[in-house]
Amino acid sequence: MNLPELPAVSPLFPRPEDRRQIEALLSGTLAGVEERIAAGRVTPTVSLDCFREELTHFDFEASEPLGALVSWLVASLEIGITHVTHPRYFGLFNPSPTYASQCADRIAAVFNPQLATATTSPVPVEIERHMIRAVATRSGLPPGASGHFTTGGSEANATALVCALTAAHQEFGHRGARCFAGQPCIYISREAHLAWLKIAHMTGIGRDGVRQIATDGSGRMSAEALAARVEADRRDGCFPVMIVGTAGTTGAGMIDPLSACAEIARDAGAWYHVDAAWAGAAIASDRIRGVLAGMESADSVTIDAHKWFAATMGCGMFLTSRPAVLSRAFEATTSYMPSNLPLQDPYVSSMQWSRRFLGARLFLSLGAVGWRGYALHVERAVRVADTIREALAASGWISVNTSPVAVLCLEPPPGSPDVRTVVQRVLASGSAYVSVATFEGRETVRVCVTHGASSSQDISILVQALESARQAN
Repeated sequence: MNLPELPAVSPLFPRPEDRRQIEALLSGTLAGVEERIAAGRVTPTVSLDCFREELTHFDFEASEPLGALVSWLVASLEIGITHVTHPRYFGLFNPSPTYASQCADRIAAVFNPQLATATTSPVPVEIERHMIRAVATRSGLPPGASGHFTTGGSEANATALVCALTAAHQEFGHRGARCFAGQPCIYISREAHLAWLKIAHMTGIGRDGVRQIATDGSGRMSAEALAARVEADRRDGCFPVMIVGTAGTTGAGMIDPLSACAEIARDAGAWYHVDAAWAGAAIASDRIRGVLAGMESADSVTIDAHKWFAATMGCGMFLTSRPAVLSRAFEATTSYMPSNLPLQDPYVSSMQWSRRFLGARLFLSLGAVGWRGYALHVERAVRVADTIREALAASGWISVNTSPVAVLCLEPPPGSPDVRTVVQRVLASGSAYVSVATFEGRETVRVCVTHGASSSQDISILVQALESARQAN
């Protein structure tokens, strides 16, 4: 067969010898990043006006050497982001990722498997299924529990609500929220993540369907208030579809009364979901996991591997003890897909179609250290939080929450500047990162232990930064 000569291959696909040069450059450039970050500021130093001017030089009419672009991008990120990988980042639930998960990202990028079906990517799909079963078992869910990896907690929580609605009415899949004779309602703590409002909007029950339940004064959802609101809604013709217990509130790391919430959901015939995006990693520790008692009764659970499990960003998990509902919620059939296997082909049991190999991140991390290694990780974080609390208490700071999962809400001593001023001064110094959180109506300095290797020296620098910020004139 005589075929015409093909055009030259695009420079997007360089020769192997050129790739090896770039690999060497990239590895060498990244090798020192961790040390440079730890020795520098936590907060950005970039001038955005200057950077925007710099970006105008990239008009993409002419090409640039890839090696130069790689070096430029790494250097730009070093000055242009808040470094969650800094050992003195005590901010939101964004831990420094494990080295194993970083390796997994590079491996997944090279092979670039498409995990929509088990037919096309049998090994990656089976690895992810194995990981989900392992985490579900460790979480106390019954045999046969299933689920999948997600892009994060919001997708996992949205999946839970879709399942709850699907289970609540057999016509939901066809008619949507119109199938309910009254308002479908979900119940969350007023301290729960407000992604639930977006999720209610997207699923068609509307934001008015989200009931934000009062707390009991300790940052935990009040079981009494929850039961009363569910009963009132039922009398008014509303439909309690799902009750959500939060395990690790974003602001204060508090854990709702999970067992009591499960009982109320069972009595109401509602789906019970536990949002353990942060605190779910406590399942690794026999010493700490008791704080999650009641989670084993859930119909579904969210755990983010990219939070306390310290995988790279964008790696959540949805677990369910009712996999048949999950399959019914996301069933789809089309001729161009090579297979359609419920509970095996991810595209027919999740929101996603094209899927990245996310499970490799947790597989390599958990495989490298085991549950005991992760137990040491979460137990150490709790100890670091206790050390920070004790050090600041000696200077008159007050801890107003009692989180068991390494989150502190602190008030400076009387006579100090307001909390926002204190936090702004710490951030301006660049020596550490903390945030502002409202706890039971009081503004507090929020300190969360997110880095697996924060040292005693890092704690000392944080404490000094907070003390200097509150004592400055």
